[in-house]
Amino acid sequence: MSKEYSDYIIYVDESGDHGMSNINKYYPVFVLAFCIFKKTDYLQTVVNMQQFKFERFGHDMVILHESEIRRNRGDFAQFNKIQKQDFMDELTDLIKQENFTIVASVIDKNKMLEKYTHLRNPYYVAMGFCLERLYLFLKKNNATNKIIHIVFEQRGRQEDKELELEFRRWCDGDNYFKKRIDFNIRMASKQNNSVGLQLADLIARPIGLSVLKPEQKNKAFKVIKDKFRKYNRSYKGSGLKIFPD
Repeated sequence: MSKEYSDYIIYVDESGDHGMSNINKYYPVFVLAFCIFKKTDYLQTVVNMQQFKFERFGHDMVILHESEIRRNRGDFAQFNKIQKQDFMDELTDLIKQENFTIVASVIDKNKMLEKYTHLRNPYYVAMGFCLERLYLFLKKNNATNKIIHIVFEQRGRQEDKELELEFRRWCDGDNYFKKRIDFNIRMASKQNNSVGLQLADLIARPIGLSVLKPEQKNKAFKVIKDKFRKYNRSYKGSGLKIFPD
């Protein structure tokens, strides 16, 4: 009998540069964020996000890209300061209402340079931490015996090929559990207008800023914090892995 498809779907996006040369002194971290949805919840999230776009723009072709919103580019250039704040408040409230779980990893690249002589790609390090926590989440929810898809944003042909190779190496047993884990990778362009990828994109930078500038006001992270996977009511380590810690 063939396996059934999982009740869960996962969307992945990043914030920051995974390169280890010319580290950005203002944002010297790499963040990878996994948004874990039950498919029934995801369908409702799609409806809610599309409705938000229709109300705000009159159509649903807008892609909610964090860097474009922050820099007032593209569809977001039309907002003045007050309109932008109103837009961000409504978007943040909408994310707060949606039902999904986050596992994420923040890689401090400067600390990696200080601590390690053999450096691995921060993207792969972060992915390993996130996949570990995803597996534990699915195991707790009795959801490891069905076909599950993890959707990553495309970055470039060669990078995607290398990422898929690293992903499959991890699944074949090069992981913390030393066992084969049956995850399936899908690569998707941001231009596909995937709500899941857009949500992963929107939450990644606030997570990075929460680590870089913990005392700075961060309304988005206040909402995000409640959605992390938790162990003994704490998200630190269980839902958010900071490395090196």
